[in-house]
Amino acid sequence: MRAKRYKKNKSAYAMSRRRLNTIIVFLLLAAAVFIWLDNSPANHKLQKPVESENQVINYDFQKYHNKIFTVANVVDGDTIDIDVPDGEKQTTRIRLLGIDTPESKHPQKGVCYFGPEAAEFTKTIVLGKQVTVYLQKHRTRGKYGRLLAYVQLPDSKFLNEVLLSEGFAYADLRFRHSFYQNYKQLEASARNRNKGLWENVTHEQLPQWLQRRKPTLMQKK
Repeated sequence: MRAKRYKKNKSAYAMSRRRLNTIIVFLLLAAAVFIWLDNSPANHKLQKPVESENQVINYDFQKYHNKIFTVANVVDGDTIDIDVPDGEKQTTRIRLLGIDTPESKHPQKGVCYFGPEAAEFTKTIVLGKQVTVYLQKHRTRGKYGRLLAYVQLPDSKFLNEVLLSEGFAYADLRFRHSFYQNYKQLEASARNRNKGLWENVTHEQLPQWLQRRKPTLMQKK
């Protein structure tokens, strides 16, 4: 009788041990999953506080406005990189404010009329040079995260204005900015003098946004 009771107790004890071990393993796995989720990059991304537009503007002003940097790379006629990190990037990309130069290597548009000339002109006058960056208080970033800026050259001229005056850029009429009217006048002057691209550009070679805004532009030359 005692032997039967002993075997029964031993069997129950073994089952309890197995159940306990199963529970322990389950808890350990659950803890491991929780730790992984808590430390995963995706979770950190979700937990990262969203910066307001005002916070971004204030940060950009403190970091870039009225400060001098060296131009590390020329991407296009109206796009340059300066030698200061921007987040995880080693340089900060600047889109020149208020102008639009023809594309020189756009993945969809390809090479546009006078694009390579505009890019080469910008490269010649700013690559490796120290420039001063000026921002607008109401907006400092474009839709691709690029810094929107007026860039002052070592001779105190502004690259944005030089590109317009020499006929390498269009006054960008899609967005209002502090020198909107002045930039329109600079473009009109270059157009009247047949400077740069304005000497031979056709209506079909204008950027599409400008064709829509000024359907009769080239007829008025």
